[in-house]
Formats: sequence, C-alpha cells, structure tokens
Amino acid sequence: LFGRAGELEIAFEFIKSMPIKPDASIWGALLSACRVHGNVDLGKIASEHLFEVDPEHVGYHVLLSNMYASARKWEGVDEIRSVARGKGLRKTPGWSSMEVNNKVEVFYTGNQTHPMYEEMYRELTTLLAKMKMIGYVADHRFVLQDVEDDEKENILMSHSERLAIAFGLLVTPPKTTIRIFKNLRVCGDCHNVTKFISRITEREIIVRDSNRFHHFKDGVCSCGDYW
Repeated sequence: LFGRAGELEIAFEFIKSMPIKPDASIWGALLSACRVHGNVDLGKIASEHLFEVDPEHVGYHVLLSNMYASARKWEGVDEIRSVARGKGLRKTPGWSSMEVNNKVEVFYTGNQTHPMYEEMYRELTTLLAKMKMIGYVADHRFVLQDVEDDEKENILMSHSERLAIAFGLLVTPPKTTIRIFKNLRVCGDCHNVTKFISRITEREIIVRDSNRFHHFKDGVCSCGDYW
C-alpha cells in the first residue's frame, strides 16, 4: 500500500522492520513500485535484496532492466542483460492468446506469420491515428532497445497483446467483450494503448497477465494504473 501511494522510503523502512525475513514477493513488490514511480536508487537496493533471496528468477531481472530503461539508463540495461546471460537466464518470449469459436489463437511478440497479420497491422495503424488525435503519445521507455523513435513505435506495435486485441476487433461482433491471456506482465505503453482502444471502440477488454486481471472499459482500467 505504501508503494502504491508512492511512499517508497516508508515502504522500505516498513520492510526492514518486519519481524520475519522478507521474501522475494515483498522485495519484488518494492522493486515494481520503484519502477512505477521512477526511484532508480531505491530500486537498485531492492533488487540487491531480491537477488539474495531469488537470484535465478528471470522475471525480476527483466523488471530491473525495465526500470533502468524507463529512466533511460542504458548502461544499467546492458549490465543487467550481461548478468542474466552470465547466469544462463533467458527472457521468456512474450505471447498472448484468446479463444474465438472454440479455437485458441496465439500471438507472439514480433511475429508476423499469423495468416491475418496484415489485417491486424492495418487495424492497429488505424487505431494509432485515432489515439493520437485524442492525446496518445507512445511511451518509448518501454522499448529496451536503443534505437530510433520510429523503430521504437514499430516495436511497441508488435507486442503480442496488441496483435490479440486487433484480431479480436476484427473477428468478433461490435461491442463484444474481448478476453486475452498474456504470459508476461503487460508493459506500461500497451496498458495505456488498451485504455485508449476500449474508449475508441466502446469495447470492454479483459487482460489476464502474469500479475493480475485488467478490466478495461471506457478508457479506464480496474487496476487504477498500478500493477
């Protein structure tokens, strides 16, 4: 609760005063809060405690890398990647799935082999133009690669949950609820995009990521933008 409210130092002191030894989930929650609120220094301290408890969890390495990327500290991103490689850890490829007509469709980040990929990409391009007209600005902090801005936008567009949403919009009746499962945590930009899409299309979109349920409706998410 302290972390959600942005009271990170209070959260840290509370954790240190706990009568039991904090486990990985507690340090991970603090690290996640540091990412959300941009406190890199405390996030680094939290990660040191976290890796003492659970040094082999690739997801925590990715979370720390994302925090550095959000702060544009690319040297930190490179360092974490190097540490992860040295431990033999590899990031799990991102994918999203949805069920339509009793068939499960799976979409992989950056993969263009789906038979409806061209239609999905056109749908996303159309939505992107509409989103920009009402205030959307791509958050490039969630692209870990140090590339040009145009390429960053393309990378974000290829995230698996966006492909799944576009597919759902194309193959289901208007105003039908879209339900998606994602194997990893939804990135901040995709979360923002999904809010815009729910508003533009007047759809409810439910996403179950690795952390929680997100229920998007009328441009708002049930998580209150904290996950």
